[in-house]
Order: sequence, then structure tokens, then C-alpha cells
Amino acid sequence: MTAAPTLPVYMQRNGFEPVPEMAEVRDGAGIERVRNSFGMETWLVTRFADVREVLSDPERFSNARLPARFRRPEGVRQPSADELARMRAGNLLAADPPDHTRLRRMLTPEFTVRRMRRLEPRIREIVDEHLDGMERSGPPADLVAEFALPVPSLVICELLGVPYTDRAAFQQRSTRQLDLRLSMEERIRLGEQSRAYMADLVARAQADPGEDMLGMLVREHGHDLTTDELIGIASLLLIAGHETTANMLGLGTLALLRHPDQLAIVRDEPERVDAAIEELLRWLTIVHTGTAKVATVDTEIAGQPIAAGELVMCALPAANRDPELRTDPERLDVTRGGVGHVAFGHGIHHCLGAPLARMEMRIGFPALLRRFPGLAEVPGTATFRSFSVIYGLTSLQVTW
Repeated sequence: MTAAPTLPVYMQRNGFEPVPEMAEVRDGAGIERVRNSFGMETWLVTRFADVREVLSDPERFSNARLPARFRRPEGVRQPSADELARMRAGNLLAADPPDHTRLRRMLTPEFTVRRMRRLEPRIREIVDEHLDGMERSGPPADLVAEFALPVPSLVICELLGVPYTDRAAFQQRSTRQLDLRLSMEERIRLGEQSRAYMADLVARAQADPGEDMLGMLVREHGHDLTTDELIGIASLLLIAGHETTANMLGLGTLALLRHPDQLAIVRDEPERVDAAIEELLRWLTIVHTGTAKVATVDTEIAGQPIAAGELVMCALPAANRDPELRTDPERLDVTRGGVGHVAFGHGIHHCLGAPLARMEMRIGFPALLRRFPGLAEVPGTATFRSFSVIYGLTSLQVTW
């Protein structure tokens, strides 16, 4: 068995804060050579302007090209070229134009702000149902298990056509797939299980396409998409659609509880909620780096020469706390809001589901805080998920 990796510096946090070393790199050279969670050397880009430059240039920095020296650890079976192609098919985060353009064009209409507004009444129902459940059970409650995780899970299940009865199993698999403490063998096994599950869902949609997103893709684009691409798209949307928003709801609530003046604004001033969400996204930045990229040519970032074939990663939390982006960036101030942060990425890989995530937070945070105006954390119960690709909480006991 391979040993669990050391937590890379770009994934290390002190509660809500990136570790001081990240600010030192950003305020110094702006770029540093580090080892990633697979033990591979990579350039880590930390300044806001440089991160945007990398993310906006898929010709120089590719998501699709694997570095020539990429191999699984010794003792772990290496996939064949065909197996690797099948595993990466349909995954927008592992694609460059023109494949990425073709796939994204099919999905974008389903994630427009206008289309998301059609979901708003149902999202409000789901939020209220879970708040009702918390109220019936009474305090204390685990906010993660009873609210932050199930709300986005049910939304994405309904959107994709995933049976909600399967929720517990796929949540457990996806959470463990993102857990870097597990061995590579275990995460590969979980990935294979997830793929088999999605393959079964896709087969059912192909046999009898419903009104959900999978059914739409089969009906409208079935002749343009291979089965492997459908499986890849569904897998990405299912994991991204609940893991990210769930961790924002949990971690964001804890941040507000520890900043009562900011909480009061979100609870009592509806006109400021949109700005508050943007500030929480920036300040928390739960996705550490996004997908690693490969330099396609000899190039330069932050004055540092980068050779073709070298890995490049973007430290999103450090970029979002760059003084060039916001004045006093270490302070949480929900009144300033402002888009332009890179919590959802930037460029062609900017998060497809951002309108849905924003809507779930815009509905979820105020509803929770108004239902339980005396909401408070039970001291000592907040457990952070440090070794995960997506930062957040594993549990948070609250009372009211």
C-alpha cells in the first residue's frame, strides 16, 4: 500500500486562513516550486493577476495534456492509453479546446441564470424542508449533516435525474475520492465504483430519457456524445454539484457565526445578500488550486521561466487575498462583495454551475439565519476537512 501524502503547503489552512507561507510567496517572488499531493514538482502561482493570466490562456497552459513523467505510484496498476482516454472523456476539467468548447456549448444552456430561476421555487422548498426537520428534531444539530450537505445534494440529484435514495452512497464515495489521506489504490477503486454507478445511470437515460439533464443530453445531443463522454459529464456534475456548495454552506455559516456583525447583515438586509455571497466566496475560497496545468511551450510567469512540459498550479486562496484585488483582503466584509475573484476559476474553465451555487447560497444562508435567529456554534465541535481537494467542514454542531 502507498503511504498517505504529506499535505502540500497550498492546501494548509489555519481555520479560515491560508498559512502565512502562502502570503510570503505571493508578496515575494509570486511563484514557487513545490511538490503537489502526488509528490510531483510543480510551479505554484499565487498573485491574482498571474493566476488570471494562467487560467485565461489554455494555449500555453493545458488541462488536457498529462506531463510526460506522470505515472501512478509504484505497485499501482498503470492504465492503458485507451483506459486513460475513457476515464478522461467528458470531464471538462481535463479538456482543452476544441473538445472543451464542444462539450461546454451543450451544457451551458442548462446553467444560465434564467434557467436557474426556474429552479428557485423548488430550491426554496428543499431548504425549508430541511430547516423544518432541524426544528422538529431540536438542538443541538449537526449543520453539515442536516442542512449544508443534503440541500445541494437533493438539488443536483433532481437536476441530473439521480435517485435520491442513492444519495448516501455517492456522497460517501465522492467525499472519500477527494480525501488525500487515502491511498492511491483506494481512491482508484472508489473512482471505478463511481464510474460504474454513473454508467448504469447513463444506460437507463439512454433507454428511457427523462426530463432531467441526463435525459436532455441523450435526447438533444445523443448523436454528438459518446457513452464515455456522458458518463464523464454526469460524474463531474454530480461531484462538483454537491461537494462545493455543501462546503460553502457549512464553512460560510461558521464564518458568519464568528463574525456576528456580518451575520446580521446577511440575515436582515436582503439587498446585500448577493454581495455577501461574493465576499464569502472570495474570503473562504474552498477550492485550493483547481486542476493542474501543463505548460505547452517555454514561457514565463511572474518573471520566472517555465519550460514546456512543466506543471503549473494556481493557489486560489492566496490570489483571492491579494491586496491588488481588495483593500484589507484578510478582513471579511460582506458589504463590499464584488465579482472578479477566482473562487469559481476564470477563463474557459470558469465554474459552469456558478449560477446554481450562487442561487443555493442566496436562498440558503438567509433562510437558515432567519429561521434560527439565535443560531450559535457549540464550542469545540467545528471539524475542518484538511486533507480534501475541497476545503470545508466534516461537522459543526449548532444550537439555537
